[in-house]
Amino acid sequence: MMKKGLPTVLILSFLIGSTLYLLYKSIYTKESIVPEEKIVYYQVQDVKIPSTFSFCGEKVPLHDQDVLERFDRELHVNTYWHSSSILMLKRANRWLPKIEEILKKNKVPTDFKYLPIIESQLTNAISPRGATGFWQFMKPTALEVGLDVSSEIDERYDPLKSTYAACLYLKKAYKSLGNWTNVAAAYNMGVAGLKKNLQKQQVTSYYDLSINNETARYVFRILAIKEILENPQKYGFNMSEEGLYTYPPLKEIKVTSSIEDLASFAKKNGANLKLLRKYNPWLRSSKVSLKKGEELVIKLPY
Repeated sequence: MMKKGLPTVLILSFLIGSTLYLLYKSIYTKESIVPEEKIVYYQVQDVKIPSTFSFCGEKVPLHDQDVLERFDRELHVNTYWHSSSILMLKRANRWLPKIEEILKKNKVPTDFKYLPIIESQLTNAISPRGATGFWQFMKPTALEVGLDVSSEIDERYDPLKSTYAACLYLKKAYKSLGNWTNVAAAYNMGVAGLKKNLQKQQVTSYYDLSINNETARYVFRILAIKEILENPQKYGFNMSEEGLYTYPPLKEIKVTSSIEDLASFAKKNGANLKLLRKYNPWLRSSKVSLKKGEELVIKLPY
């Protein structure tokens, strides 16, 4: 004799079995498999070195296997250093046109606009040794090229004023070295250090020097940044126009007397201390003291 609850058990078993079968069919039948051509794979591939290349109009000797491999290394490092390279492209849109304009005005090759990217990533960085700003000036060098460095004002933090100062340094170095590639290397090693190495090793070109690893890579890093920034899509960087950083229109306020409280000054001029420091990072204190006859210009958003 059949027990009373058995039909219910059979019905439940049938329903569960049917559900599992349909689930299996939907997952594992050929119809459910995504066609291979529709699957997007992340690809990493080596980049092709340009057949010819130059810096400041001076040809890079890529026929030299050592030179070729050093350039190849820096090009790959910066192509696949994604977050850093993307931020570099964003900041470059804001700053490089202004830096290039100053270089042209001072008759310095515009390829030097890539040097502050290597030095600071176009930020007001401070090195462990105290080198500061876009161009990473040490205090004694900054004073030599006419920048004001004090507890209240440090013009190394002004991207544009420090670019004018960099032009003075680069032109002076060129008079001593007679070659822009050597000048770029000397920016890292120092003019005296580079000249000493050239003379000791009896060569005239940076590319023929046996030197410390940092300077040995330095110019090639500039070359790699130049190549990527001039051909971003070639290296996989498809930047949207709205994603790039821009330089906003700013009003200039001429100041001819001391300011006791910069926060109050900013508020009085329709801004706040955060914005004042953002657009005038060279103001390093809560106040600014001016002597009779002195003046400065503070920039704020409209």
